[in-house]
Amino acid sequence: MIVGIPKEVKDNEYRVAATPEGVRELTHAGHEVVVEAGAGLGSALADEAFESAGAKILPDADSVFETAQMILKVKEPQPQEYGRFREGHVLFTYLHLANDRRLTEFLMERRVASVGYETVQLADGRLPLLAPMSEIAGRMAPQEGAKYLERPFGGRGVLMGGASGVAPARVVVLGAGMAGLNAAWIAAGMEAEVTVLDKNVDRLRYVDQIQRGRIQTVMSSALAVEQLVPEADLVIGAVLVPGARAPKLVTGDMVRSMRPGSVIVDISIDQGGCVETARMTTHSNPTFVEHDVVHYCVGNMPGAVPRTSTYALTNATLPYALSIASSGLEEAVRRHPALAQGVNVYGGRVTNEGVAEAHGLPCTPLSELVEGVA
Repeated sequence: MIVGIPKEVKDNEYRVAATPEGVRELTHAGHEVVVEAGAGLGSALADEAFESAGAKILPDADSVFETAQMILKVKEPQPQEYGRFREGHVLFTYLHLANDRRLTEFLMERRVASVGYETVQLADGRLPLLAPMSEIAGRMAPQEGAKYLERPFGGRGVLMGGASGVAPARVVVLGAGMAGLNAAWIAAGMEAEVTVLDKNVDRLRYVDQIQRGRIQTVMSSALAVEQLVPEADLVIGAVLVPGARAPKLVTGDMVRSMRPGSVIVDISIDQGGCVETARMTTHSNPTFVEHDVVHYCVGNMPGAVPRTSTYALTNATLPYALSIASSGLEEAVRRHPALAQGVNVYGGRVTNEGVAEAHGLPCTPLSELVEGVA
């Protein structure tokens, strides 16, 4: 199969879909890899490194899309990329379609077989391709929150770790998944006072066992959120329903009740956000103020640390990319039920229930479209 890796075009997105090491694995398996010139520069990966690994460097994105059968990307296609897709392409990337009806309808109309990293799901519920970016976004959230709590950035002027005789910042983390746990651990490492909420008591028990009381755990409920949010200096939203829109746990009234200069970091914004007042921002314009509260809602947080993110992402996605390239998408999803869960659009139809529900579209199970899929 010919695998194409274009340069990412989303605002301040510096990641690339594969490292030279990943390219070498693909070419070693007999596949052709074409990479757009300059695609890896944002991650400090020169064209020469990809060429040495066996890739062919093409001058522009049009050439990559025209040549390739599978398009390997990091972020969802942007409007300026739509015209480059054709029927027969396999797209393997982060899609987050539940938050983008226009893209969903485009992929259906163009009949692009679309596999979302974020919905590839193992039998035990883990999301192996979302995990590395969730981990990085979670670790970034407290550092971004700490910055925007500083007065020059519009915050209350609170230091995360406080000082001798002065209370530390109060941090509330909504969700104890991969992003939430990493956010809580980094915030605790900064010596903030941290509380984590989740509906899964086993996740909370895990936090207690590891942290031994250093992080407070609370069973999530509407009342608990309502009581904790107004007292927080920093609220980190890390709620995920695979493939579907994030539930709005923090209402506009709760945000209004927070102290002026408090900060919200909504990691869930890719899926619509778990804060009612949240709207997606970019690295070039990362924050806005609503009800005197600073909101940081960047949709591609790990893009700010592309070297780390690109390597972490390739480590996770490469085995699945190899499977698709080696046997074709249809055979790959028969062999790997987790990958079948990742298919969002196939044959012009939505195959992911969460995406279909978000947009009021019919959902066609993949098993009805591809014979032999469980």
